[in-house]
Amino acid sequence: MLKLIECPRDAMQGLHDFIPTEVKTAYINQLLKVGYHTIDFGSFVSPKAIPQLRDTAEVLEGLELNGNSELLAIVANKRGADDACNFDEIAYLGYPFSISETFQQRNSNASIEESLTRVEEIQNLCIQHDKKMVVYISMAFGNPYGDPWDNEVAANWSRRLSNDLGIEILALSDTIGVSNRANITELFTGLISELPTVEFGAHLHSTPESVLEKVSAAYEAGCRRFDGAIKGFGGCPMAADDLTGNMPTEGMKAYFDENNIGTKLDEKEFQIAMEQALQVFPI
Repeated sequence: MLKLIECPRDAMQGLHDFIPTEVKTAYINQLLKVGYHTIDFGSFVSPKAIPQLRDTAEVLEGLELNGNSELLAIVANKRGADDACNFDEIAYLGYPFSISETFQQRNSNASIEESLTRVEEIQNLCIQHDKKMVVYISMAFGNPYGDPWDNEVAANWSRRLSNDLGIEILALSDTIGVSNRANITELFTGLISELPTVEFGAHLHSTPESVLEKVSAAYEAGCRRFDGAIKGFGGCPMAADDLTGNMPTEGMKAYFDENNIGTKLDEKEFQIAMEQALQVFPI
């Protein structure tokens, strides 16, 4: 079954000007009408690190949950996970696990080995509170820092997270937009075959020209979980100054529609969300 995850959190987090809480809430409420499997809506990361999302708890209070979409929040450590677990409405906790040592330090002030401990702590909390953990394999397709990388490095960390810590959802993440048809195909094909109990997702950043190449490669390799953001807004504020955007949801949707792959999205509500996004995000 195809699962589309809309990521307003990722779209908003790097913006300098604060989006008012009521604007965030209204936008996410519209997204909840569209029919996504999951909305990546907020963050329980330190406001000093991501000030844009300091109002996540307030946004959550204003959401009109309809049972059609589940909520995911990003956390960076046990403290954030503890905070997120106070909310029954949140079904998933996401943790960015970089396989680039430089980026892991930059993104969460922790080494890769320290992050493994954090993953274990957060996974234990998820089990205690009946939530699921999503681990994002950040820099899965390469990094700009010269840290060791190839597909086998990404595969090894995926194996370790699954086999040692019991992580059931791994999102292979192209943090800087360097994935291509060849490495997407190789990594997804190999891991989906090797770790059949793991749900692999694609969190790919992209230029507009490479959307079709990337979404088709991941789908044809067996991926059925896709992250995106309307208009491709956002990206990782820790990765670069000139951001490669998120995969535009409308671009992925066009591929799925053209190939008669059901998305279960409400076309009317999706178009309203597209229009509303232009009022939320600066162009």
